[in-house]
Amino acid sequence: MPESLLAPGAVLALWTLIMLGWVAATRFPALAKSGIDLKAAPPGGRGADLENILPPQVNWKSHNYTHLLEQPTLFYAVIIFLHLSGGSTDLTRGLAWAYVILRIVHSLWQARVNRVPIRFAIFGLSTFCLLALSLLAVIATLG
Repeated sequence: MPESLLAPGAVLALWTLIMLGWVAATRFPALAKSGIDLKAAPPGGRGADLENILPPQVNWKSHNYTHLLEQPTLFYAVIIFLHLSGGSTDLTRGLAWAYVILRIVHSLWQARVNRVPIRFAIFGLSTFCLLALSLLAVIATLG
């Protein structure tokens, strides 16, 4: 395992951009197939406007990309707090990597299968890792 607590954050940032690429790679062909011409689209359109136009499997990838820009923002802050306060330990690095792996698994599940009970369980496990990291960050920054 790399010694840097920041490495999991860098991997998750890269994964987020990979998901953005997957969104584009599936959305643009789906738009063309549905007959939507982006050049003729009215100003101010958003991805959410496509919910009832594109197939659910196409939208799932976009939903996941949005999720990767929500809770993981806390993760990035927490690992920076831990890094700056000397809280980089085997435990915090292990929890950080577990969080990232679970978020990647969550992405793959949501983008491909998207059965909510399993997705929620994966999300719950990753949230537990983030909670533990957050508590350890509070201890490290107050210590």
